[in-house]
Amino acid sequence: MSIFEAIMLLCFGSAWPFSIYTSYKARTAKGKSLFFLVVLLIGYFSGIMHKVFYSLDYIIVLYILNFFLIATDTYLYFRNKRLDQLGEKRLI
Repeated sequence: MSIFEAIMLLCFGSAWPFSIYTSYKARTAKGKSLFFLVVLLIGYFSGIMHKVFYSLDYIIVLYILNFFLIATDTYLYFRNKRLDQLGEKRLI
């Protein structure tokens, strides 16, 4: 287990609750990048797989937590995209 890996994951993970809150309240997908979210999900999934196959320790919990935080923000992206489309239809 590396303390530096834990600090990195805690620092990265600390931003996601704010992003989730902003996405939830904004109710728009404008300004969000699905590509960026998917790249992050792939990265954290790869980190989880590395921990499972090569270096299993308690740090995996932080990888899983961050993965689910980003997955939540990704879900909100799709919800907000749908809300954006519904709003456009009302204007027509």
